[in-house]
Amino acid sequence: MELVKGDKKVIRGWVMYDWANSVYNLVISSAIFPIFYDTVTTNYYKTEKYHVAWDQADKFALKANEVVTVDFFGWQVSNSALMSFVLSASFLLVSFLSPLLSGVADYRGNKKRFLQFFCYTGALACISLFFFKDLLVAGWLELGLLSLFVASIGFWNSLVFYNSYLPEIAVPEDHDKISARGFSMGYFGSMSLLVLCLVLIKVPTLSYFDDPSTLELDPMPVKYCFVLVGIWWIFFSQFTYRVLPNTKVTGKAEKGYIWKGFKELKKVFIEFRSTYRLKRYLTSFFFFNTGVQTVMLMATFFAKKEIDWPLKDGKPDDSGLIIAILLIQLLGAAGAFLMSRVSRKIGNIKTLGISIVIWVLICCAAFIIHTPTEFYILAASVGLVMGGVQAMARSTYSKYLPETEDHASYFSFYDATEKIGIVLGTLFFGIMEIAFDNMRFSVVSVAFFFVIGLLMLFRVPKEEKLLA
Repeated sequence: MELVKGDKKVIRGWVMYDWANSVYNLVISSAIFPIFYDTVTTNYYKTEKYHVAWDQADKFALKANEVVTVDFFGWQVSNSALMSFVLSASFLLVSFLSPLLSGVADYRGNKKRFLQFFCYTGALACISLFFFKDLLVAGWLELGLLSLFVASIGFWNSLVFYNSYLPEIAVPEDHDKISARGFSMGYFGSMSLLVLCLVLIKVPTLSYFDDPSTLELDPMPVKYCFVLVGIWWIFFSQFTYRVLPNTKVTGKAEKGYIWKGFKELKKVFIEFRSTYRLKRYLTSFFFFNTGVQTVMLMATFFAKKEIDWPLKDGKPDDSGLIIAILLIQLLGAAGAFLMSRVSRKIGNIKTLGISIVIWVLICCAAFIIHTPTEFYILAASVGLVMGGVQAMARSTYSKYLPETEDHASYFSFYDATEKIGIVLGTLFFGIMEIAFDNMRFSVVSVAFFFVIGLLMLFRVPKEEKLLA
């Protein structure tokens, strides 16, 4: 089957992968797992500190600004900083794997197989998070975090091959619209599963199989949310696999074709270095996307620790945090389409510049907010620019590509740039938290990446030119 640009059936199938995989980004990266992780590691910390049984841990409140530390291979570290470091390590591995594998995929024409492999790997790793709390209590936190590590690798590596289909299924003038449509479908799909998960968690008749008193202390139903993520991701991705063919084979099957993949990648890298606009755009993308992804990955931890949520039964009520996350998703879908329309009027670069300025203001505002209402306003602002900047960044890159059949290899540079930036951003975030013992300094310092990205964006020329 040969890809024909503009085929509506193929485009619908491609968009469905955003619907399928975005549940990882929302449930695992942003909403339920971060809250679950913070709750169970904090309660485990209390059982160690106060020498009490697990089901008595909530009776011992932490002092103001008291850091929750966990043992990771003998290293005592803040639970939130540890999360940022684990994610950094996964992105570092992804940034190494994606260029290598994309070169092989372009050479052998089997990038759909790679897409499927990483999809299934990530989904199964999400399902294995069901055992996270049990591993923590057994003293095997490292093994529990391995599931998160592998899930992150599966999700982000699959996106390399997924994104690389965009210039193959649509003409350049449709890239903004289709990219925005994909992100919007992802927001709606992930919200659908999140609402289902919240019903399972919050409705007593569905949630508590044994003792209702274990409401906060033993959130067994939450573990089933991670299983649902894996099932959802695998099931809905089948709609994508049914319509996306493997791409054209550029090399014959022969011994050592992995090294042929390296040669393919080297060839693309030489082509890439000769570009001017594409190279400058990718430099700007490295910085501003580092800020975007770092804020998105660590926002839940910031909100849980730094916002003064009202008390319920003597404990902070996290339901407002979930509402804020849903608000971000709703406005994220709207923001993606809004920026797509704005870009038609003023162009991609100016649209990206406006969104980056808003991100800088968001980081600065995060330093001074304390109340839930203030956080809701900030969350609404994040939602409006989050989806838009991601969709616009992806479609702008696809527009700037030279005429080529090596789309997976070119998108591996995009992906590697993104992942190395996230490694830098999450490491920077964790180090700043440890240095200042305060997440507010971590968030406001992320504005640095946005400012550099904005300055670099001004240097992107309107037209491409090849360097000698």
